[in-house]
Amino acid sequence: MSLTGAYLDTAAQAVTLLGALEVASCWEKASALTGMTVGSLAGHLAYQVFSVTPAVQEPTSPEAPIPLLEHYARAAWIDAPLDGEVNAGIRAKGEDIASEGAQVLLERARAALAAQKVALPVVRDGGVVFMPQTGWALSLDDFLVTRMMELAVHMDDLAVSVKIAAPELSATAFEPVLTLLAGLALRRHGQAALLRALARAERAPSAINAL
Repeated sequence: MSLTGAYLDTAAQAVTLLGALEVASCWEKASALTGMTVGSLAGHLAYQVFSVTPAVQEPTSPEAPIPLLEHYARAAWIDAPLDGEVNAGIRAKGEDIASEGAQVLLERARAALAAQKVALPVVRDGGVVFMPQTGWALSLDDFLVTRMMELAVHMDDLAVSVKIAAPELSATAFEPVLTLLAGLALRRHGQAALLRALARAERAPSAINAL
């Protein structure tokens, strides 16, 4: 399975989760994430799918793409405080996306995914996605990895919030997500904390908390 196929598979899992009865019935309740209802978290999850649509509708960017980890090194939100402007904006956007309710959000997500299933497989290799919200570009493959990571993390958040099992990613999706998360953990916490969390149970608790 290609990265395109892995993304589409992961996005389909997210859309299925958005349609879970437990999500709709808990829509106004607090989620597992501070300051977000289940509905606003669902909106944030759906946004990860919606954000791919411009990448397949617009011509490939002439901008030179930056490396994936450099994208996160530059990102304003990565180390922002929970109550800071960036994270407040993320929460507000999720609320806005979800404002018409669970069924409308589900229908929009289904429609976006259906269009992407047609458009993404015919995007030529070497595509570049310019992200106006950041001011730089990523290769299409790297951009899809960012979406899969967000989908994986927030599917787990949403599933925990409504007390159902989180979907398991395919191996083709999970491997780049794991590689990305390990790279981010390494940059933030260093080799020792990462190795202990992964390989030394007797020293893992403090290392895992740090990660």
